[in-house]
Amino acid sequence: MWASSLRFAALSLLPTAALGAQKVFNLDIVNVQLAPDGFTRNTVVPNGTFPGPTFKLTKGDSVVIHTHNKLTAPDMRRSTSIHWHGFFQARTSGMDGPSFVNQCPIAPSTTFDYVFDTAGQTGNYWYHSHLSTQYCDGLRGAFVVYDPNDPLASLYDVDDGKYSTIITLADWYHVLAPAGQNTFFKTGIVPVQDSGLINGVGRYAGGPLVPYAVISVKQGLRYRFRIFSLSCRPFMTLSFDNHTFGAKSHAVLRRVHTNPPSSTDVIELDGVEHDPVPFQRADVYAAQRISIVLHANQTVGNYWIRAPPTGGNPANNPNFQPNLTKAILRYVGAPAVEPTTVDVPGRKFDDALMHPIASEGPGNLGSGPPDLAVTLNIAQPNAPFFDINGISYLSPSLPVLLQLLSGASKPTDFLPSEQLILLPPNSIVDISIPGTGDHPFHLHGHNFDVILGTNATVPNFVNPPRRDVINISGGNTTFRFFTNNPGAWFLHCHIDWHLEAGLAVVFGESPSANIAGPQSQIQTPQWKELCPTYDELAPEFQ
Repeated sequence: MWASSLRFAALSLLPTAALGAQKVFNLDIVNVQLAPDGFTRNTVVPNGTFPGPTFKLTKGDSVVIHTHNKLTAPDMRRSTSIHWHGFFQARTSGMDGPSFVNQCPIAPSTTFDYVFDTAGQTGNYWYHSHLSTQYCDGLRGAFVVYDPNDPLASLYDVDDGKYSTIITLADWYHVLAPAGQNTFFKTGIVPVQDSGLINGVGRYAGGPLVPYAVISVKQGLRYRFRIFSLSCRPFMTLSFDNHTFGAKSHAVLRRVHTNPPSSTDVIELDGVEHDPVPFQRADVYAAQRISIVLHANQTVGNYWIRAPPTGGNPANNPNFQPNLTKAILRYVGAPAVEPTTVDVPGRKFDDALMHPIASEGPGNLGSGPPDLAVTLNIAQPNAPFFDINGISYLSPSLPVLLQLLSGASKPTDFLPSEQLILLPPNSIVDISIPGTGDHPFHLHGHNFDVILGTNATVPNFVNPPRRDVINISGGNTTFRFFTNNPGAWFLHCHIDWHLEAGLAVVFGESPSANIAGPQSQIQTPQWKELCPTYDELAPEFQ
């Protein structure tokens, strides 16, 4: 009864945009033995599966997610928190999930309700643990918000999740994350995955011949495949033998070919519709999501779907064979056999060719100078730990959001253990990050316009791609966003091992607006109790 009363009290405080249905879910975070690639190991997973259950909502829906921490394994973390990746969390920064930025972790044997409004967002999102490297042990899953009036619906025939239209890409480790993290800190060698998984299934060198995942299509239909990278480290190069695809992420790529051999268009990036553009393969970096439209117009048969991971020296793990990361695209009527098709290199997906559709307001942040320009220089003077502008991120003892809500408003008000950048309200902010290797950076609480992509020399202010994860490689990547969402927001590398090694900063956006006014933060009684409960735990349970 108490939990029910809290739920409805919290929902009554949500922004008025919450006019859709209220969806209530239960997540049991548990330790179970799983063997997605044939190697049995203990895990930290939601509802006992990997990936966890897929959340499916309709535009305008709000959620209550009863999260029950039932973790007991002493060799993995027993506290937890969950980030709902890509959702803006307007007025609910406390529900964003990162431990010690937005909340204290959920203690074992307790329940916490994540309550938030999807606020009109649609597209592809996901969820994962945001405590240390815990999500590498399995706490990851997809989250889709369908748009009944999708402006790109004319491009595809099937998008209901019932025909394996949801495709997850993941790395998998035989070593538990805390052990891998300790080895990384001692040796500087980032853990190398033992296998890559497509829809939760894969193989490793010398391991059992686990049946590959099968994705079924009917000849002649066009499928919107929603691709989710649940990766802890590597990027995965997705391709479909004999099929050309175009990326569609909340933006549909502009067509640059006519009459491709088998049309596949990218149409969405990280929940933003873009004009469709055809490609043969795409590097999907950790935490990125894309939608593609694949036209099943080939001869009835079986075709390999390939997603070899790149990241880490395979010599550091003899189990890892990237070319074993495959699934089967099977046309209805084809025999149940493995494909014999071959991989033919083709045109690779390029963010710079993606442009948001007109209703997404491309270029709406203008071409003028920003109100605030921030350059983040990455270095490793004390490898394997990373610095940004000379500071390696450490989690504070008190969540940044709680500090904001306690009245902290200038840098000297905050605990000194984290790198914090205060952002003024209603301002255009440019973040520039010189490239030092592949680092997929994710900004919480916002999408951003990539006005200067990797290796680009001329900024694009007219129709830059818009997303929430961008890979920083060569050159000087710059992205632009508008500060209309008060809260505490993480910006970090989504290679989880790099985040744990300090590759992050925190933004404190519009400090005073978090406390009073129409954008003030909603605080539930449960959220207020997280820190006192966590602080009382013995260290082994934290």
